[in-house]
Amino acid sequence: MKTIQWIVAMCLAASLPMSASAEDKPDPSVYEVAYSEDGRYYNADDVPTFNITEDGTVDWMTFSGFRRYHAECHVCHGPDGEGSTYAPAVKNAAVDLGYDGFVDVVVNGRQNGNSVMPHFGENRNVMCFLDDIYVYLKARGTDSVPRGRPANKEAKSDVIREDENACMG
Repeated sequence: MKTIQWIVAMCLAASLPMSASAEDKPDPSVYEVAYSEDGRYYNADDVPTFNITEDGTVDWMTFSGFRRYHAECHVCHGPDGEGSTYAPAVKNAAVDLGYDGFVDVVVNGRQNGNSVMPHFGENRNVMCFLDDIYVYLKARGTDSVPRGRPANKEAKSDVIREDENACMG
């Protein structure tokens, strides 16, 4: 029995990714802030991104994304996007898929063999906060925020509050 356990352990270990090298890190333009508007941050390509100050304070969208991810996504994908026995890690999804690819998978779902990601295109708890979830996972995928609830956050802007209220109905 121990031999089988060892073989399984070696097979699993062989499939685990090695520690990331400098070449594996995303191009900083993917997440660097080019401008902000009403409490939201964007990169040079007008894609939502995160903003973290030197003291670790995160922007509202990253904090909101943490909350929304844990309300809707972590049941399958595990805490902090790290994956589970049920579904794969998604902490790198925002970086690997890019904004359009991420939105497409969340809105329309995806099937990969026996693995099925359901569509969330009609779920307001996801769709009204899709950019927030994307920004949070982008921050996790670049290791810009650690696991767990961010300790400090920016205040929610009035515009974000109005947009949320309008979307949620």
